[in-house]
Amino acid sequence: MADQIPNPKAERPAGGWGSLKSIARIYGDTSPTPAMLEELARQNKPKGFMCVSCAWPKPKNYHPFEFCENGAKATLSDLTSARCTPDFWNDHTVAELRDWKDHDLEHTGRLTHPLRYDAGADRYVETTWDEAFTAIGKVLKPLLRESVVFYSSGHAGLEASYLYALLARAYGNNNLPQSSNMCHETTSVALNQVIGSPVGTIVWEDLEKADAFFFFGQNPGTNSPRFLHPLQEAKKRGAKIVTFNPVIEQGLVSFVNPQSPVDMLTGRETAISDEYCQVQAGGDIAAILGLCKVVVEADDGAVAEGSARVLDIAFIEEHTTGFDTFVSAVRETAWADIERESGLTEAQIRRAGDIYVQAERVIGVYGMGLTQHSQGSLNIQMLVNLLLLRGNIGREGAGCCPVRGHSNVQGQRTVGIAEKTKLIPMDKLKALFDFDPPTEDGMTIVDAVKGLMAGKVKAFISLGGNLVRAVPDQKEMEAAWAAQDLTVMVSTKLNRSHLFPAKQAFILPCLSRLERDDQETGNQSVTTEDSFSHISGSIGKRPPASKHLKSELAIVAGLAKAVLEPNPRLTWDAWTGDYSLVRDLIERTYPKDFKDYNARMFEPGGFYRGNNAHERIWNTEQKKAVFTRPHRLNALSFEDADGRYRLVTMRSNDQFNTTIYGYSDRFRGIEGTRDIVLMSEGDIAAAGLREGQKVALVSDFGDGKRRSLPGLEVRAHKLPRGTIAAYYPECNVLNAIDHHDALSKTPASKAIPVRIEA
Repeated sequence: MADQIPNPKAERPAGGWGSLKSIARIYGDTSPTPAMLEELARQNKPKGFMCVSCAWPKPKNYHPFEFCENGAKATLSDLTSARCTPDFWNDHTVAELRDWKDHDLEHTGRLTHPLRYDAGADRYVETTWDEAFTAIGKVLKPLLRESVVFYSSGHAGLEASYLYALLARAYGNNNLPQSSNMCHETTSVALNQVIGSPVGTIVWEDLEKADAFFFFGQNPGTNSPRFLHPLQEAKKRGAKIVTFNPVIEQGLVSFVNPQSPVDMLTGRETAISDEYCQVQAGGDIAAILGLCKVVVEADDGAVAEGSARVLDIAFIEEHTTGFDTFVSAVRETAWADIERESGLTEAQIRRAGDIYVQAERVIGVYGMGLTQHSQGSLNIQMLVNLLLLRGNIGREGAGCCPVRGHSNVQGQRTVGIAEKTKLIPMDKLKALFDFDPPTEDGMTIVDAVKGLMAGKVKAFISLGGNLVRAVPDQKEMEAAWAAQDLTVMVSTKLNRSHLFPAKQAFILPCLSRLERDDQETGNQSVTTEDSFSHISGSIGKRPPASKHLKSELAIVAGLAKAVLEPNPRLTWDAWTGDYSLVRDLIERTYPKDFKDYNARMFEPGGFYRGNNAHERIWNTEQKKAVFTRPHRLNALSFEDADGRYRLVTMRSNDQFNTTIYGYSDRFRGIEGTRDIVLMSEGDIAAAGLREGQKVALVSDFGDGKRRSLPGLEVRAHKLPRGTIAAYYPECNVLNAIDHHDALSKTPASKAIPVRIEA
């Protein structure tokens, strides 16, 4: 649908010269080291390094350049020549830096020394590693075990992650929330209930055999641009692509391949979506039910005519349960209700449904546009319903494809960073390390934030991340974070979370994945897991940004030695000297997933740890795949009302999660600012506003708390009526910590109830 451009000022299409110009601009901003080209050539290849940005898989048959625009920006950012040394604090206080933008904090450069907060001077000051570890241990040892949280972003490799989870459990709790709590925990919970797998079911080869891709709330142009290559190849072989998204994302409209000389020289575009359905925020349940209705009606027609069934009856009878109940709901739901709740016409849904019916092999792709809703789990289970109707899970060219963000966010869960005890082989940990792991479930992110606000959480250890900026109720979180006894942040650069130090606070600077990690047995390798459950090795080659940096694993080991009582089975020094020993432990703990781990870690494309649902083995309670009867037609926790809008939070083309590389969102025609709110022309007129006017967004959650974000400029954009959009993480101040998915507690950031104050 290449004519559907969201803004006449926007650059089109995705990829092409615009992508190269954007990379060149970030190059100019960061002034990276001369090794940039060598590192980009090594990115996402065997014996190279695995991208520190998203978790998109690495193909066996890789391109000469196996990186995307965002991956290149992440690499340039790590290779910056800028350094944030202790001298930086001679000129700046913590209070002063709270007025800085996220982008400006990022561009102070790489942290070079371990730092301790000096409350009297309101500055961080240089400390030694031994002093930091000793002081941290002194605070943690007497604290109630349940009052300490061990958080992890999705960056650290599998080896450090395994030891981090071991540290927490040896300390005495399962308080191991992770960044997936804020994005794809809904996937882990919802998929597990209905197919018995917490992750997606497809592998790379399925992309090459699919006849159709159905996208829901996922933006490959900005968040996973390497996905556009297999989509372009799919279009060339005649596959169809259907997109459901409130916002028109340029990567799903058209694409110029920057690795194709012909495309680049001629500007030849590949049109991506055959149908682009701008569902209203929260309307996916109704839209998917409409697609299912098309399939069921087509099957009814086939039965009446005596022709081949549209439903895969053999699969449904052998492999599923709950079909009759679900189909009753499909038949009972009127098209008028589906249109009202989805914001789409029956004709639009029927065109999309016909593509699904005609395709033999379909992959359902989704992102946080499905997961971050009050009924996000139902969103995902409805997509599974659609796939099950025609047997599109567990066979070639078909399946469920959640697209993950952080590079190792899925892998960290695999090796034990999880707050739910049922996910962890506690008996094996007890046998391996001779201690009794705690048996009570730990805190999710929502639990931890509420614990902070209630004063019950006294210390927070963060293995990466920028949690204060990333969570809802940001203003309350800032105050609660600073009220703790201790904060410890393992980081490569400054971020906003550093600016609300606790009574004692430490910043522990770590190596980047691109840098050499020299230990007793030489330069160490680490591993990560991608969205398709493949494990890949990664080796850094660049000299560290500072001789004072430690690896994430070495930092975890240092903390453990300072905090835990001696245990001859916990050989932290040996593990630090040789990471292969940690991989042996992971294999012994998870033998099915990591068989011959050390020998296989550099296989092209990574080695597959397997997925039972991919083989049609359903590890559900019923031992079958489960059809889910929807109990509602929208994913909201609130009703529509006059003056109430559904706010979608979004990322720009120049950011990765909370990291802001610059101020260019070229696909939306927004340059030089992030202080905007996008609205349809109809909504602007109906509200008596004008384009360019400054307004405030005000939370309409209904709990009596005042949450507002002022100073936003109104911009006209092609959106469904009643749906507006603005940037994350700035909009986190508007979301309530209690506004989350009912099952997973993932914050509902894709339909926040707000009002507009002129």
